[in-house]
Amino acid sequence: MDHEEAHSAKRLNELMTEQAEPTTPVTIPTARGATQAFILIKPDNPAASVVLFAGGSGALGLKSASSMDRGKGNFLVRSRDKFAAHNFIVAVVDAPSDRQQGMNAIFRMSDAHAGDIGAVATYLKNEAGVPVWLIGTSAGTFSAANGAIARKDVDGLVLTSTVTRAPSEWAIAKTHPNGVADMALSEVTVPTLIMSHREDGCIATPAADAVILKMRLTKTSCAEIALLDGGDPPQSGPCDALSAHGYFGIEAKAVDTIAKFVSSNSN
Repeated sequence: MDHEEAHSAKRLNELMTEQAEPTTPVTIPTARGATQAFILIKPDNPAASVVLFAGGSGALGLKSASSMDRGKGNFLVRSRDKFAAHNFIVAVVDAPSDRQQGMNAIFRMSDAHAGDIGAVATYLKNEAGVPVWLIGTSAGTFSAANGAIARKDVDGLVLTSTVTRAPSEWAIAKTHPNGVADMALSEVTVPTLIMSHREDGCIATPAADAVILKMRLTKTSCAEIALLDGGDPPQSGPCDALSAHGYFGIEAKAVDTIAKFVSSNSN
């Protein structure tokens, strides 16, 4: 490990603070015969539940409530305690048992994945009678959008650093060249927040496309755009977690922005 890598690892460890609330590893069966694992954080008297979908492959390799093989630096994963601090039940989902090598965009948009998401939503509804929100970042926005399109038991949607330009090498490049923007967003009826960093340098997730997403959310009860600024100098590539793409250095500001929207739109 060179000096730069060591510095990045140290910075990431600083971000991974101890959880403010007790955490529990949960594994539940899904209707299609797979199992779905997630980290559960359950504060007292929760105001809402949030299901967090990491980007990349979405496969965390959860070993316990605090140990995972990969993905720990993802914006949503590393910020889970900040969501819990807003009095939200938090579910950080892993890839399902039959997709432990990772979820591509095709699977993230599938009926099978929507069913898995529904199993998590049902579990959370049984834990507490509060609204369930789906929050995705980067490739995780395919999952969050799919759940909001397909499920009637979801109460809100948050898309962060949304994929709107599918790279040519992706299998969906021909069918969904505009990524999430080419999904059936007109079927989303729940309140939706679209959040981007103005300086996101990832070619697949430009902040300028937030307006396109909002235009295609024609049936939502409320759709808003939040564009953030600032942060620390990047310590990763432009499409990776420790950059503007992952709200590096402004995690608290990003979570506060999301939490304000969730709280204002949860009944």
